Amino acid sequence: MLLEGVETLLVLAKEGTMSRAGSRLYISQSAVSKRIARLEKRLGKKLIVPDGRHIKLTPDAQALVAQVGPGFNELKGRIFEQQSVRDNTPITMACSETLVSGYLAPFMGKYLKTDPYIVLSTHHTPVIVERVQSGDATLGFCAGHMPGQHGLQLIHLMNEPFTVVYDRHLAEPPSALLTNDLSNPANAYQAGLLQQAGIKPLMEMDSYTAAAKLALAGTAPALVPFSVVQTLAIPPENCQHFAFLDDLIRPIYLCYRQHSYRAERVRTLIETIADFVPRAALQPSASTSSPPSDESASAPC
Repeated sequence: MLLEGVETLLVLAKEGTMSRAGSRLYISQSAVSKRIARLEKRLGKKLIVPDGRHIKLTPDAQALVAQVGPGFNELKGRIFEQQSVRDNTPITMACSETLVSGYLAPFMGKYLKTDPYIVLSTHHTPVIVERVQSGDATLGFCAGHMPGQHGLQLIHLMNEPFTVVYDRHLAEPPSALLTNDLSNPANAYQAGLLQQAGIKPLMEMDSYTAAAKLALAGTAPALVPFSVVQTLAIPPENCQHFAFLDDLIRPIYLCYRQHSYRAERVRTLIETIADFVPRAALQPSASTSSPPSDESASAPC
């Protein structure tokens, strides 16, 4: 119960609200509140106070987070490594939503017939890494730049290219683009590359799909990765390539704890995905006339 309360406090410290913390932990908002209340009672200290629609950590809570936070995920991960993977043990995969939609969906339907105990959830890359570090996920399927000192095993599957999506032809590179959230550490590298190209992020979305849909409706051009082009079946005439996109690639990885690879079911899943995804990305579709290379940033449309 103590570890449960500490975990809830750590998530709450990052998310800022009871509802978002509950979503991260897959529990209700009231359950988050009860866990924090039990932890406060156990420690004999007030840990949170209301701050408008958010919560604010007390100095005691801030000190606790600073002291136990760095080692907590590693502790959970070590406990996870002691669990054996049997034939019916759930194998959890934390995935990027765009990668599931663009590359993994066609694969999972068939794979689940041979191994039905695989559970998928979707998150942004920093959360995927945290979940794999802590053992909350066995395997991560993520995109963008990985954080330093993550301590995980990585398989680099491919470099995914971007395209500029818009509802009309552009004679020259746009001066502003709809982008994904550049405050996300996995995407932060894009900001510098866009600045070098003299391009301003016009709006920062939480979803590439939203950016693409807005662009197709004529709001503004959008920076969109190939997986989203695939998923939305965006026509070639709505995709354009410019020279600045050559440096704007999105690395795609599988990540896992080293111990996990020893389990035959996990190893088989990792190796099958590592074989399938790069080949799937190379398959032309109705929306692509020039598919991406796994090591280049060629135009996806």
